[in-house]
Amino acid sequence: MGGAGQVDRTVSSNTNTGIYCSFIVFGIIGGAIVNLLGIRWTICVSGLTYALNSSSYIYYNHTRDGTFSVATGPVLGIGAGILWSAQGMVMMAYPLEHQKGRFISVFWVIFNLGGVIGGIVPFVINYKQGKGSDAIPLPDSCYIVFVGLQAAGALCALLLSPPTRVVRSDGSHVVIDALRYTNVRHETMELCKLFANPWILLLAPMSLGSNFFYSYQYGPYNGALFTLRTRGLNSMLYWASQMVMAYIVSLLHDRESLSRKKRGIISLTVLAVVTNVMWGLTLAVQLRYTRGPDDTHPSSDYPGGLIDFTESSRAAGPMLLYCFMGAVDAHYQSFAYWLIGTMTNDPQMLARYAGFYKGIQSLGAVVAWQLDAQKVALMAQLVVNWVLFNLVLPFTFFVAWRIKAHSYDCMDMAPDVDDWLVDATDNSNKLDNLRRASVYEI
Repeated sequence: MGGAGQVDRTVSSNTNTGIYCSFIVFGIIGGAIVNLLGIRWTICVSGLTYALNSSSYIYYNHTRDGTFSVATGPVLGIGAGILWSAQGMVMMAYPLEHQKGRFISVFWVIFNLGGVIGGIVPFVINYKQGKGSDAIPLPDSCYIVFVGLQAAGALCALLLSPPTRVVRSDGSHVVIDALRYTNVRHETMELCKLFANPWILLLAPMSLGSNFFYSYQYGPYNGALFTLRTRGLNSMLYWASQMVMAYIVSLLHDRESLSRKKRGIISLTVLAVVTNVMWGLTLAVQLRYTRGPDDTHPSSDYPGGLIDFTESSRAAGPMLLYCFMGAVDAHYQSFAYWLIGTMTNDPQMLARYAGFYKGIQSLGAVVAWQLDAQKVALMAQLVVNWVLFNLVLPFTFFVAWRIKAHSYDCMDMAPDVDDWLVDATDNSNKLDNLRRASVYEI
């Protein structure tokens, strides 16, 4: 919605900074926490932190004191780090190798359905706010709906089956007996190994940039250009376009007629092209304005003021571009998770990798949200985003180039091994020995 539904984005940006600061730490250690405590209660308790954060804006609406909202940021960051580690493990470890793209897309569709609902609610409630009306904060009723949905979703996590009871479609178990047990010492050692793992470090730039653009797209673009009701409609269409793109990308990622390496190279090449096109189009729009509405300016300096969806001639281009942004984001995130999923099929390892990905992602988000909170020029924010994406590409292409046919089921990615993947033609005895060694170490 931009600015968490508020006219002035300062409180939201500072809250998001707090979220991502704690997210950095608890994203990185979140996988260890999930491995130690299991997925059901960790997801449930973590999910409730989202409801707490949403409820804080009800208080803010009545007091205009952002202290409570900002204070809930670090709490939500703790919950988010653990929750995303758990969901990443489920999404990447439960499917067979040729189904990982599908599982990622199913999650992304369900995940973004929440975003669609989150866009519909403010659009419906604020529908009577005409184009000429000044921007107003989201009413309490919207936040109450969000709190209810988030709390209900958190409680649904208690219905999940633990990994030890999950059997894949080919009869294989997600967690084998030898990998059911872990402890704090083992998890601490494994977390330390992540920072010495060359392949994980090569993916760090992609992780850093994977949420960097959200602050610009939500605030300086959607929050600065459109009326409140149109921001809600845009949000709905943004997340809906992600649902569609996630499915389309999954068809490529699971295409067995192509090798996994070819799928990875093709997917990343397409992502590079469409992302640069997206930023080029965004530049064309950004050149027409320098600020959005805030406490001292009720409207944007975009020609004609804030854009309303009823003004078809003005709204069509910027709104379609926002949908395009959502589609590109879905491709980026789907590819990142799929690429991480090619590293191993081991659920404990994938929980750690997913947490590391989200932790480094949050580091980039901290910087991005502070750019907006400190009111850095909108054009400068756009340029930083565009340059960062292109700096990420060489590292990611190198990792994608090393993808092989199959992943190890339960082997840590030791630096002295050729890479984390193995061709189907590799010596079977070598693979068996490596798998047994990894099990014995655990």
